[in-house]
Amino acid sequence: MIVKKEVEIGGRLFSIETGRYAKQANGSVMVGYGDTMVLVTAVASTESKPDQDFFPLQVEYREKTSAAGKFPGGYIKREGRPSEKEILSARLCDRPIRPLFPEAFLNETQVIAMVFSYDGENDPDVLAACGASAALVVSDIPFDGPMGEVRVGRIGGEFIVNPTQEQIKLSDIELVVAGYCRFNYDG
Repeated sequence: MIVKKEVEIGGRLFSIETGRYAKQANGSVMVGYGDTMVLVTAVASTESKPDQDFFPLQVEYREKTSAAGKFPGGYIKREGRPSEKEILSARLCDRPIRPLFPEAFLNETQVIAMVFSYDGENDPDVLAACGASAALVVSDIPFDGPMGEVRVGRIGGEFIVNPTQEQIKLSDIELVVAGYCRFNYDG
């Protein structure tokens, strides 16, 4: 079943769609904001390894140059190891979701965020974090979410949610904030 939810944030349409892509993953979502699209998948093994005393969570974030309409040429034909921005963006996904897994859950878990399209205005790293939470929520992986993440800028003393690249250049502050909400069901 394909489910798509949309909401307007900061004058642009934020959407999350599930049920269409990566059907073999435990959970997958396509997150969009403006014309930037990020596919996020979450998978986990069915059982943990014996004598394992840590939670092996791997979060990977990749921005292929083809997402922005560019293709590597010349000597470099392929994309290599993750860039510094990709590593930091993966950490922006990892740090907020890691404490939301149960302590007893030690199964190998992998969350992969791949930028499908980049419009040059809306940074996909915050979308990847929101998508990681959504992919884990729709999966059968134990997760105590949901979690959300937002970039905030300030221009002329006024705060702007998810500023564009041009607005970030004009901004005197840039923050990325993540948070979650615990639900209490009493009925």
